[in-house]
Amino acid sequence: DRRRDSPAAASPVQPIIKDVGEVYSRLLDHRPVIQGEIRYFVKEFEEKRGLRELRVLENLKNTIFETNERVLPRCEQAMRDNLSETFKRLQAANAMIHRLQERECEARKLQADKVMAREEKCIAQCEEFMKEQQSKRAEVDEEHRKAMERLKEQYSEMEKELAKYVSF
Repeated sequence: DRRRDSPAAASPVQPIIKDVGEVYSRLLDHRPVIQGEIRYFVKEFEEKRGLRELRVLENLKNTIFETNERVLPRCEQAMRDNLSETFKRLQAANAMIHRLQERECEARKLQADKVMAREEKCIAQCEEFMKEQQSKRAEVDEEHRKAMERLKEQYSEMEKELAKYVSF
């Protein structure tokens, strides 16, 4: 400000400096334009976007209220009804499976008892067979011993008879 007021500022260079300053401010200094654009953008955003956000929030509030007051209780009731029915079905299925397992266990036990009975029967038959074989072996051994004794007697008699003929 002091320079402008001074008498030297009235020189012919002064209008040129003033024109250069104006050209600079118009061409190179974009702050006023940018600030205007920013103010315009903020104004548009607040007016248009702000109302839209309020509508969205209001709709969201209504949706939440309706969900809490109407939908959620119906869902809870439907869930309770369906869960109790499902629980009853699961209990029935569990009871049926338990009965099937008991039957299968009884069937296995019967099968095992039958196998044990067959095994015992086979063992008894085997023991009986072995006893029978022992008795037959004893009979065969006795017959063989008797046959050996007869043969010995027969050969001893034959030797005696032969001894009679040898003396001739």
